[in-house]
Parts: sequence; C-alpha cells; structure tokens
Amino acid sequence: MLQGAIQVTSFDMNRLFAMIETLRKNGFPETTNLAKLEEELARSDEVASEEVAPDVVTMNSRVLLRDEANGHEMHCTLVFPADADASSNRVSVVAPLGTAILGYRVGDVIDWAMPRGVRQYKILKIDYQPEAAGDFHL
Repeated sequence: MLQGAIQVTSFDMNRLFAMIETLRKNGFPETTNLAKLEEELARSDEVASEEVAPDVVTMNSRVLLRDEANGHEMHCTLVFPADADASSNRVSVVAPLGTAILGYRVGDVIDWAMPRGVRQYKILKIDYQPEAAGDFHL
C-alpha cells in the first residue's frame, strides 16, 4: 500500500461511482465536491469488504473526530447524500468532511477545507463499522 493511500471497499467503490454518475446526470450543483470525491476514490486502494481493516472509515461508519485546533470532539456517521441529516450528525460522503474522512484510519489527521481555512481533525475511534460488524451490504 502506498504511503498516504486510503482504503475503500469494492462494494462502496461501485456504489460511490454509480452515485456520482447519477448525481451528475441529475444536475447536482456541487460539482467541485463530486470531483474531489472522484479524486479520492481514484487514489484509494480497493479492498474486499471482508478484508478491510476494522479501523478504516467506510460508508455508514460512526466515527469520533477531534478538532485539533480547539479539542472539540464530534461524533458523525458517514452516509450517502439521501441519508444526510445535520441534526443527527449524518454527514454526506459528498460533503467536504465526508469526502475527507472516507478511507482513513483511526489515528489519522485529516484536513477539512472550510470557508475560513483548513481545519485538522483527528479520527479518534470508530464506534461502528459495518464490515467489522458483519453488515456487508448496508
């Protein structure tokens, strides 16, 4: 595995590329976000669902993040756009934070581009990862 490479399961990879294609056809307005997600997928290591490490953020994972600037911790679940809900901390994979955490591991520090600059978040733990729980097709 390349230094800095992220892991995405084949199942998620197929669903994400199909989602990107559908969103583009339907005139999804945030084309920059779609392009960034495509870039992340293109540089990732594709792994079988049964072989992904339990400390990797996959689709539908619940994670605990810490803002490295102020120590604020936040739980979120990485979801597809249709399931996103800010009030429930369900973050779309197409949103900058969602794209930023996909495929990274516990202990990694990720950069999240915000309007006022880049914030750094550390992935502290994964409370739930579908593959580790045996839920291979969520």
